[in-house]
Amino acid sequence: MEDKFKKIEKIVEKELSCSAHNMEHVLRVYATALRIAKKEKNVDYEILKSATLLHDIARAKEDNDKTGKTDHAKESAKMSKEILEKLGYSSEKIKKIQKCIISHRFKTNNKPQSLEAKILFDADKLDSLGAIVIIRAGMWMGKHGCTLWPKMSLKKYIKSNLVGGKINGRIKNASLHNLFYEHEIKDKKLPSLMHTKTGKSIAKERLKFTDMFMERLKKEAKGLL
Repeated sequence: MEDKFKKIEKIVEKELSCSAHNMEHVLRVYATALRIAKKEKNVDYEILKSATLLHDIARAKEDNDKTGKTDHAKESAKMSKEILEKLGYSSEKIKKIQKCIISHRFKTNNKPQSLEAKILFDADKLDSLGAIVIIRAGMWMGKHGCTLWPKMSLKKYIKSNLVGGKINGRIKNASLHNLFYEHEIKDKKLPSLMHTKTGKSIAKERLKFTDMFMERLKKEAKGLL
């Protein structure tokens, strides 16, 4: 079984290109998912490990699609089917893994149903909180030429730069985005969205750190500190 996971890992690594969603991200989510799983009962580790490794395999396709129509969760689920079939997974297992992958996103109506899907969702979202998100955001902002601090109000930003003018809409112009908007739109909500007790506990602790950092950043950015 471990040999299968290693093969999946190598395949995924070849597909990823985005610096904020590279193999390091996948392996952090993998480690966090296993940490959460230890506190749960009756976890199917074959499903959880496979889904976690494959959850972002189509991320590059979404990043390179300028139309904004590609959903990497759905595409990752599609891509995983052929990979898992070649590795000898049963059709039943493949369907369960695909459901986990499809429901791992924050900005969709596909909610995780199985325990494995809930663990993956929580683990993935936890990589958007705490010290790690500050580094990831910095990498992403540098790549897209973003400003350190926002130039417009949150309300105006949502209306002008998110598809449909909705808070869960996809970003239109990456250069206008930054950590402040990400924190307000997504990060502050994450603890309440966690599905597992362990995930919620970790999220609350990490959010405290991110909140503290954002307050410090605001003061330094405005020359107040």
